Amino acid sequence: MTSRLNPYLTFDGNAREAVEFYRSVFGGELRVNTFGEFGAPDESIKDKVMHAMLETPQGYTLMASDLPPGMPFTPGNTNTVSISGDAGDNLRDFWDKLADGGTVHVPFEKQMWGDEFGQLVDKFGVPWMINVVVGH
Repeated sequence: MTSRLNPYLTFDGNAREAVEFYRSVFGGELRVNTFGEFGAPDESIKDKVMHAMLETPQGYTLMASDLPPGMPFTPGNTNTVSISGDAGDNLRDFWDKLADGGTVHVPFEKQMWGDEFGQLVDKFGVPWMINVVVGH
């Protein structure tokens, strides 16, 4: 049996909007389960996302959820989602979509190591790095 490493993102009430956005970026199959589906008695969270999983045509799996009440939401810069490879057209398209409404910290362009690279924070506060390997 193989294992895989998957980013798991946590949101403060807007996980559904975020994962639907990521599906529009990457494509794929999205499954979303709410707290209400699993019997949560708290009406304030019944429609919030308990677990979402996006499986993309590229083989990526991205998971997400909303925080339940009482858990502190403290977004930070200690986690970054990184996508790299030689599929330049796909990765450039992902960059354009993720940058829409986000904040670009490193413009997507040829870097001193020869690859095309960019770094941004999307409109949901999630940091991303995209690297297109050029001619290696």
